[in-house]
Amino acid sequence: MRLQLAIDTLILSEAFDLLDRLQTGIDIVEVGTPLIIREGLRAVTEIDRRYPYLTTLADLKIMDAGAYEAGLAFDAGADIVTVLAVAHDDTVSGVVRAARDRSRQVVADLIAVHSPVTRARELDALGVDYVCVHTATDTPDTSGPSAETIRAVRATTTRCGVAVAGGLTPERMDAFASFPPDIVIVGSFITRHPDPEQAVSAIRKRIDEKERGSSPQQADGFSATKEIQ
Repeated sequence: MRLQLAIDTLILSEAFDLLDRLQTGIDIVEVGTPLIIREGLRAVTEIDRRYPYLTTLADLKIMDAGAYEAGLAFDAGADIVTVLAVAHDDTVSGVVRAARDRSRQVVADLIAVHSPVTRARELDALGVDYVCVHTATDTPDTSGPSAETIRAVRATTTRCGVAVAGGLTPERMDAFASFPPDIVIVGSFITRHPDPEQAVSAIRKRIDEKERGSSPQQADGFSATKEIQ
């Protein structure tokens, strides 16, 4: 599992301050939708330039003009962009095409999809690199992504990876410990924590325990590499 830090509500200077402290504990830095709306794609460029060894994801949530909008983000420095799973297949294909032209990657966000398992299978066939099981911030359900949905999406996808987002904490990660996703996306648990380094350590500990297949024990280090798989 790789750890993706979602940076949404901060301004760019605050994002720098946080990343300077946490950069060795994360694998992917998500330039969140609100941050891009506030700062523009320069946020992607500046974060990618300042932290070149981290994978930079631009959470554009593309809904139309797929190839064009994805190209803007990739050319600004993004390694990965997001497209909404509810977008038209042609839009998704355009995003995938833009990614392939630049040796980059695509995450399809299953947020608000009524039949996530069926759509995940379709997106897998369209060539996305990951599908993301995502509970919306505005939903009254505060329990995070359903373990049953994660398990079913994992079972139905044959090529792409699976990411999970939405209210994740170390305790909620235990619900899918037996079928871990490829990427766990954590935002407010870290960014609003009184001790963000401690929060990252707690998440990392869960990841390391699962990857070692061991009983709970103290995680003994961080790793962060900029790799596109």
